[in-house]
Amino acid sequence: MSNLDETPRANRLHVAFFGKTNAGKSSTINAITGQEIALVSDVAGTTTDPVYKAMELLPVGPVVFIDTAGLDDRTALGRARIGKTDEVVDKADIAVFVINSADQDLGPEQEYMKRFQAKKTPVIIAYNTFGGDGAGVAAPSGENTVVIDAKTGRGIDALKEMIVRNARDYELPSIVGDLAKKGDSVMLVMPQDIQAPKGRLILPQVQVTRDLLDKGCRVISVKTEDMVSMLGELKNPPRLVITDSQVFQYVNEHLDKTIPLTSFSMLMAKYKGDIEEFVKGARAIAGLKPGDKVLIAESCTHHAMKGDIAREKLPGWLEQFAGGGLVVENTAGHGFPENLGEYKLIVHCGGCMVNRKNMLSKIEHAKNAGIPITNFGVAIAFLNGMLSRVSY
Repeated sequence: MSNLDETPRANRLHVAFFGKTNAGKSSTINAITGQEIALVSDVAGTTTDPVYKAMELLPVGPVVFIDTAGLDDRTALGRARIGKTDEVVDKADIAVFVINSADQDLGPEQEYMKRFQAKKTPVIIAYNTFGGDGAGVAAPSGENTVVIDAKTGRGIDALKEMIVRNARDYELPSIVGDLAKKGDSVMLVMPQDIQAPKGRLILPQVQVTRDLLDKGCRVISVKTEDMVSMLGELKNPPRLVITDSQVFQYVNEHLDKTIPLTSFSMLMAKYKGDIEEFVKGARAIAGLKPGDKVLIAESCTHHAMKGDIAREKLPGWLEQFAGGGLVVENTAGHGFPENLGEYKLIVHCGGCMVNRKNMLSKIEHAKNAGIPITNFGVAIAFLNGMLSRVSY
C-alpha cells in the first residue's frame, strides 16, 4: 500500500524489461536507477515473479520499472514464470528488450515484440555487450535501438533518453474531464459504511478529490445522510455531484434533476478504460437469463465482508434483474481466467489499482473472446435505470 504522499503505482508510467535469462535485464535496471533493486546472479532464472520498483525518472516523473523472468525458460517452473511475464505485457506502457549482443537467435524476443506492436506499445532494444567494447555488434539501426554495457554503464544515459522520449506522449487524462472546471463547486457524497477502510478514504475518492483541487474546483465532501441538509445550506447549487454508485438511487431522488450526477466508478471507467464499451456491455445485462455465467472481476484482493459489493450486492441485483439464479463467479487479480468464453458477461471493478494499459488490455481480451464487459458503476446505473441520467 502506498503512503499518502506517494503516487499510486497504477498512475505511474510502467516500463517493463524483457529478454532471455542472463541477458542482463536486472543489471540494466540497476544501472539505470543507480540502485541494487534487482537481484543479479550468474545462475539462470534468478528472476522469478516480476519485480516492481517505483521511482522518479526525470523529466518524466513517477515511473515503475518491471523486471521479468527470462523468455527462454522452458522448464515446468519456467512456464509458470512466463505466465507472469505475459501478464506484464498487458501492463507495459513501454517495453525494453535487453539482448545479449552475441545472441543470434532472437525468436523469443521477436515473438513478444509483435505482441507489443499490435498493442501500439513503444519498444526499445538494448544490446548488452557484457564488458566488451561493442565492436562488431550487429545491432539494427533505428531510433529505438541502442548498444549498452550494463556493467560499465556505457550507453545507459542513451537508454534513459530513449525511455524519456517514448514517454512524452504518456499523460493520464483528467479523471473528471470536462464535467467540472475552475471555480465550480462539486459535491462528493461518500457513504462511510463497513466497506470503507477505517481512518481512510478509498482510492477513487482520494484521486477524484485531488483532480478537482488541481482543476481549481471547490470540493464539498459529505456523508450520504448529510447530503440533503448540506444542499439546503448552500447559497448556490453545486455544478456537479459525484457519489458512490451503491447510493445512486438515494442521491438521485434527493437531487434536483438539473444538477449533473455521476459516480466515482463511472469516472474511473472513463479514466482507466473505455466508457463506451462499458456502456455497451451494461446493456447486455438485459439479455441475461437464469443459468447464464457471469464473471465479476476485481483487480485487487481484499477480505470479503458482509454486504460486499462484488460477492453479495451485485450478484443479487443481477439475479433479480435476470429473473432467476445466475452462475456468478468472482476473480481477483490482473488477468482473466482461461475459460473466458464460457461467460455471458464480465462486470469489472473500477480498476483503481491497475494502470490504464492493463484495463484497456482486459477490454481487448474480452472483445476478442466476444464477451460483453462493463464496470461496477456503469452496471449499477443500468440496473437502476439511470444510464441516461448520469454524466460521464
